[in-house]
Amino acid sequence: MAIATLLPATTAFIQRAPRMLIGAEWVEAADGQTMPLHNPATGEQLCVVPRATVGDVDRAVLAARQAFDDSPWSRTRPRERQNLLWKLADLMQRDAELLAQLECLNNGKSAAVAQAMDVQLAIDFLRYMAGWATKIEGSSVEVSVPLMPDQQFHSFIRREAVGVVGAIVAWNFPLLLACWKLGPALATGCTVVLKPADETPLTALKLAELVQEAGYPDGVFNVVTGTGITAGSALTHNPRVDKLTFTGSTAVGKEIGKIAMDNMTRVTLELGGKSPTIVMADADLGSAAAGAASAIFFNQGQVCCAGSRLYVQRKHFDNVVADIAGIANAMKLGSGLDTSVDMGPLISARQQERVWRYIEMGRDSGATLACGGERFGPGYFVKPTVIVDVDQQHSLVQEEIFGPVLVAIPFDDEADALRLANNSPYGLGASIWSNDLAAVHRMIPRIQSGSVWVNCHSALDPALPFGGYKMSGVGREMGYAAIEHYTELKSVLIKL
Repeated sequence: MAIATLLPATTAFIQRAPRMLIGAEWVEAADGQTMPLHNPATGEQLCVVPRATVGDVDRAVLAARQAFDDSPWSRTRPRERQNLLWKLADLMQRDAELLAQLECLNNGKSAAVAQAMDVQLAIDFLRYMAGWATKIEGSSVEVSVPLMPDQQFHSFIRREAVGVVGAIVAWNFPLLLACWKLGPALATGCTVVLKPADETPLTALKLAELVQEAGYPDGVFNVVTGTGITAGSALTHNPRVDKLTFTGSTAVGKEIGKIAMDNMTRVTLELGGKSPTIVMADADLGSAAAGAASAIFFNQGQVCCAGSRLYVQRKHFDNVVADIAGIANAMKLGSGLDTSVDMGPLISARQQERVWRYIEMGRDSGATLACGGERFGPGYFVKPTVIVDVDQQHSLVQEEIFGPVLVAIPFDDEADALRLANNSPYGLGASIWSNDLAAVHRMIPRIQSGSVWVNCHSALDPALPFGGYKMSGVGREMGYAAIEHYTELKSVLIKL
């Protein structure tokens, strides 16, 4: 066992007084209420943070509104926005180990993996978005205006910042998801009120410190911690918010979308998934088995685009499932501070119970567990599980479990694979494992998902838009598409 030593700065951050950032001030909740955070690896209380009131959220939105309308931020040039984002990314690079340890303690994931992936991907994304700050363009248009045939005109289209952004993020990748919202918002000149997930606000609070250190004006970035029922709802309903961006469950996303329409608030929703992993007969089966295992067991299966449905061409089905089960059985579970651990705990006792109910549902329906199917503590652990002999219409196949549970089903041919893959209310991601490029290119246009990976899964890049079809959401994160979602178009016509 190799347990990483906590940095003094990590311990100090956890032990500090519970505060959140509104405008220029680090404040308690207006009524002094707090809520506890727990270490998922032990179940023990880690610290407390403010439980924001509706009034706290209103003050944060007002601070963001004033910063957008009246502060020097509203007159910041593209080069300055670019340089501030670079500065923020540099500060995150400096504090990468601290951010990773906070993510580990608060979320349960491996600190080493968090530093190499979550934190580094967040840094890379901010640097990518910094480049867009100087490349936001409008266009000039030659117009006809047929009702005024004798007049001359000059016409152009501007792309302008949408305004105040209310951002609500999930608990599975707290820092990375926050940066997915923050990057394009700051690149375009918006201001932000961030409501991190109830369970995982620590890296958002540290990020707020770094935003201040980078030199952003007061009110440009605000963080309110609290419950979704109170703080999240208040942010969603606030009429001063110009855009809502949410990452989380489809059920909550649908409610946010309805509320947004009442205020005509712009909205981006990155929601749930039940992504298929398709293994064709010609694939490198060893690589496919290892890739399928990683696709579902990475981050304890708590990934919106996790490869939670496995479809394998029938003649290789048993061998591939056996290989994945062997990988699962060899995985070591434990604290994310232990560098020898392969998989950490789930986020909470509630999530552990949810995943366990699905496993028990499978047992009760006569499904076969190829491996796993156990839970243990202290902490919120579920062993990596592979389930076979399940009907395509079963809840195990149709519903998002959000845990280390893989459901495997054989298929007969390409058409059968596509039918099964698309037979889902979700459409976030999919992967195809094959060396037949002709088959792959036939299948890609027919798969109903926002991302298709070939011979890999959940491989993300800042330049590639990420989002879903169907119940997996509306809009896209990353790429130039994100810039479009944080800006408005304004048409200008000048009669000469």
